[in-house]
Amino acid sequence: MSAQYKGPLHQTVSTTPTDFWNDSCAISELRYAMEHGAVGATTNPTIVLEVLKLEMEQWRGPINRTISQNPTWSETDVAWELIEQMAVRAAQLLLPVFQKEQGRKGRLSIQTNPQFYRNAKALADQARHFASLAPNMQVKIPATQAGIEAIEDATAAGVSINATVSFTVSQCIAVAEAVERGLQRRIASGADVSSMSPVCTLMVGRLDDWLKVVAARDGIIVAPGVLDWAGIAAVKRAANLFRERGYTTRMLAAAYRHHLHWSELIGGDIVLTIPASWQRRFNGSDVEVKPRFQDPVPPEVLAALQRHFPDFIRAYEPQGLALEEFDSFGASARTLRTFLASYQELLALVRDFMIPNPDSRS
Repeated sequence: MSAQYKGPLHQTVSTTPTDFWNDSCAISELRYAMEHGAVGATTNPTIVLEVLKLEMEQWRGPINRTISQNPTWSETDVAWELIEQMAVRAAQLLLPVFQKEQGRKGRLSIQTNPQFYRNAKALADQARHFASLAPNMQVKIPATQAGIEAIEDATAAGVSINATVSFTVSQCIAVAEAVERGLQRRIASGADVSSMSPVCTLMVGRLDDWLKVVAARDGIIVAPGVLDWAGIAAVKRAANLFRERGYTTRMLAAAYRHHLHWSELIGGDIVLTIPASWQRRFNGSDVEVKPRFQDPVPPEVLAALQRHFPDFIRAYEPQGLALEEFDSFGASARTLRTFLASYQELLALVRDFMIPNPDSRS
């Protein structure tokens, strides 16, 4: 990467504490992102499907070989082998960053099975397995009730976690506290934690999406643009609380819908995980790159969100949700259903390789 390059994303990461990751494990997209300053990447069932659509010709051979070499495997076995191969390949590309940054950056986030969202042991066991695939793996565990327990156990086992399916300040605090408990358990066992780099995602765009669903469902009218600030308000509050309390975990913003999800977060000591299409749009924009993270959300916007949307208050207040409410919060339920649907679609795609549909033959 040229030291002279001054594009918006490179300028963001080179002049402020903010980092960014590529929101995909597609190699072509990851290369572009790294050329512009990215220091990590992430994946989930939806992203894996998108990678296959983008790079199918690269994966057709490996899928067929895996099926041929493992005659007793189900589509589930083949799908997870594929997910792991994708993750390992992207992790290899990021390994030089990981080595240069002594483990603090350069990781590939791989997501646990979305079907395990209620099973803490299954999540923690899979997290340990994923962490063994490459030195720079980061494991995504949902911030569900069971997921919080799994985050503590996986952290204690030395896994750098990335909490996902997270939309609220209360979920983020529960994640950070679980990580601290896990780190203390690991330290007490005599193990090193210096290179661990846990992060907690807040899916800013998906919180906005949920409140827009609520507005349409309940006939609520607010000024144009108000609902585009909900996720920003939540992630700013969570990150500031993390800093005040000295948590090891770092905040991460995901699920991009517009440029405020980048521009309003510039300058924060957080990670932005940005899809390739938005990276190109940001890099081609004339949005001024300057720190805005500590700028408050416009007070009239915050007041409107608090006045009209009880679910915004639940998302914004540190005590807004009880642990047993994490799974049923509207944005959580919608996202869990999306990830589960994408996972089933991935299994169906693999099944088509294993048992070609005879009705589709010419």
